Amino acid sequence: MRRKVIAGNWKMNMLPNEAISMITELTPLVKEANSEVVLCVPYTDLFYALLTAQGTNIKIGAQNMHYEESGAYTGEVSAKMLKSIGVEYVIIGHSERRQYFAETDETVNKKVKAAFANELSPIVCVGETLEQREAGKQYDVITEQTRKALDGLSDKQVANTIIAYEPIWAIGTGKTATSEDANEAIKKIREEIGKIYGQNIAQEVIIQYGGSMKPTNAKELLEMSDIDGGLIGGASLKAKDFANIVMCLQ
Repeated sequence: MRRKVIAGNWKMNMLPNEAISMITELTPLVKEANSEVVLCVPYTDLFYALLTAQGTNIKIGAQNMHYEESGAYTGEVSAKMLKSIGVEYVIIGHSERRQYFAETDETVNKKVKAAFANELSPIVCVGETLEQREAGKQYDVITEQTRKALDGLSDKQVANTIIAYEPIWAIGTGKTATSEDANEAIKKIREEIGKIYGQNIAQEVIIQYGGSMKPTNAKELLEMSDIDGGLIGGASLKAKDFANIVMCLQ
């Protein structure tokens, strides 16, 4: 049975002192969680978050990384650097990275390979725009993104990749795919993985839902057959809201 992974994506929010306070407040609220609890924080918070989360069941992740190990890439951070301080997870290919910072399917694939080379767990984001959805192309888009992200990986690496299905039209808008729609999209992603890597591998892959998941809809979404957790934006900035999502299936 696949484990649930609930990951918070703080985006460009939280100063170090705020990160320390939030994690301190969150820790007792999620200490009995059955799911994996992850906070993906800004680079400036990583060191403080790692220290504060020491000895707890909260794992710390980054929100992006470069695919090269080192070099003349001003402003970038490598997987090796993240691993060196104790980071365990990294978000790759978030739609905001694709939209604002020219992330492509090719760079996503390079980053996934670099993450595995440095023993980081990648959370790979896929998702369609509203226009693509209205044109009936949503499944084509997300399966192609998935296929390209996983290209060249071993079966073991594919099995250990976390996919986050995030319909772009639902990120930060307050709109959420229905539980049935989200589950169907995730089934399509799993089917695509099964076609290439086999059903045994496909059944091991953790596929989250992201896109305005919050305490009021989390339980319904997380009870669906193929939704293995959530990548949480705004609700992960408040300890009680995030804890309510983490603990909703206890």
